[in-house]
This record gives sequence, structure tokens and C-alpha cells, in this order.
Amino acid sequence: MAKKVAISIGDLNGIGIEIALKAHKRVVKIVEPLYIIDRLMLKQASELLGVKVPKDFKTVSPDDMPFNIKPGRVSKKSGAYSFASFKKAIELAKKGKADAICTLPINKEAWSKAGIKYKGHTEVLRAEFKKDAIMMLGCPKMYVALFTEHIPLKEVPKQIKSKKLTRFLLDLQKSLKTGEKIAVLALNPHAGDGGVLGDEESKIVKAIKKADKVLGKEQFIGPIVPDIAFTPHFRKQFKYFVAMYHDQGLAPLKALHFDESINVSLNLPILRTSVDHGTAFDIAYKGKSVNIKSYLNAIEYIVSD
Repeated sequence: MAKKVAISIGDLNGIGIEIALKAHKRVVKIVEPLYIIDRLMLKQASELLGVKVPKDFKTVSPDDMPFNIKPGRVSKKSGAYSFASFKKAIELAKKGKADAICTLPINKEAWSKAGIKYKGHTEVLRAEFKKDAIMMLGCPKMYVALFTEHIPLKEVPKQIKSKKLTRFLLDLQKSLKTGEKIAVLALNPHAGDGGVLGDEESKIVKAIKKADKVLGKEQFIGPIVPDIAFTPHFRKQFKYFVAMYHDQGLAPLKALHFDESINVSLNLPILRTSVDHGTAFDIAYKGKSVNIKSYLNAIEYIVSD
């Protein structure tokens, strides 16, 4: 039996609904999608796009009012609607009416205009489940888990504490259920050069040793010098990497696999996957070709989990 996947529709002023409609024929061959959008909004979007809604396009209405779509615009109403769509997807998953969640792109500024206190999907999931959700991005060729996420760079060193990192590493391994070795990046250039360029690496080493001891095997390798971690030599050895901060991991990932990478929320009672791109307001509803590879990869990760 195909897995039921609640698909939050994202910001309707962006490309999310076009991706959902364009990819639907391929998605229904993989999972049973439940799109969180009401029929009035779906009709409005399809007419703007000039496409027909497939007869088997199953929908569930979110708890929010329909509004007038304004392609490419940051809107309080579209922000509120995308948040309501995501909340309904979570509700379905909690009630066992969906096996997983897949999210289409939101606009953080629109959420802010709507008075939503969260910066993104992952923060909502942490609050809903009271769990330390782990943000991992990538594609079948390479995945990067982020130890810290959307915080100022100057705050990152303060967050690197051996106990906290040990817990993160153990939670990651438990979520991935993999026997593959996982590469852990250093924070500083040259991995600190023995303390000359920083001493955070001593805490990373301690966390790696502690996590491996708990697991009873050598699971984590590092700290690896950041500027060589994503070279072909290391990518042949490792599929999974742990980055100490957002851009350390995502800059190389997007340089290598921009069109195909996805976002996965781990260490939760439910699985959530997402496209790893934004709302693309600049091309929304303009008849330009949208890339559905990231979305399809997000769906396929669910059935491979």
C-alpha cells in the first residue's frame, strides 16, 4: 500500500502549486498525496497557470480563509495560508491520517507579516513535538546535517559544547539508522592548527569519542578540515557530513547539487521532507519552466526511509 503523504502547499504567490500540479502524475505513482489546499484556491491557481487540475488531485482544506493570489508578491494573507496548510499537514500526521509530510516552499517574510513567530518549518516542528529536530539537506549522492542553523555566525562557537554535540551525533545516527561512517567537520580553518586558530576542535574531538563509545564502534570521523571536506577524495568515502554551521555545509552542497537537493527533518516522531529551494517569486505564474527534481527527490526519500 502506498504511503499517504500530506503535502503543505507553501506560499501560493510562488511556484509551489505549479510544481505540485506539474509533478502530480509522477508523484501518484510513488505515494498517495493529500494536498493541503481548498478547492477555491486550487481553482484560482490553476486558472492563473492555465492548467487543468487532475481528477485524482486529492485535497484537504487548511483552517484559513481563501484570498486573492498575487503572483510574485510578499503577502500577509499568503503567509498565513501557507502556515495553516503546514499546521493541517502536521495535524493529519499526528492523527495517523498521513504517514509523512512533504512541504513546498514558504516565504519567511510573508510569515513574519502574518505575525507568525517561527522562522521556518523546522522551528514549528520542534515546538509541535517538543523534540530537537535535526535539519539535514542533500541528495542521494551527499547529505549534510547542520549542527547549528539560522543563527549569526558570531554565535556559532558558543554553541559548540561537547555534551550538546554528542547528543546531536547520537540522535543523527539513530534517525539515519545507517552503518556508514559519518564525517564531522571542524569549525576553524586547518581544524584549528592545534589550537593556534581556535580550540573548538578539542570539544568536537571529545564529542566524537563519546558518541563512538556509546555506539560501541567507530561511527564518526573527524574533525575534518572544512576546506577539503567536500573534495572528491572525501565524497568518495562519505555520504553523510555534519557541518558546524549553515553556510559551511550548504554552500558546497548547493554548488554541487543545487537542483536536486532536499531538506529532511530528522529526530521526530514523523518524517518531514521538503524541496530545498525558495518560492521563486520572479518566475511564479509566468509560464516559465519550473524544476521539479527537488520535489520528486523529497517524495522518493519518504518511500526509501
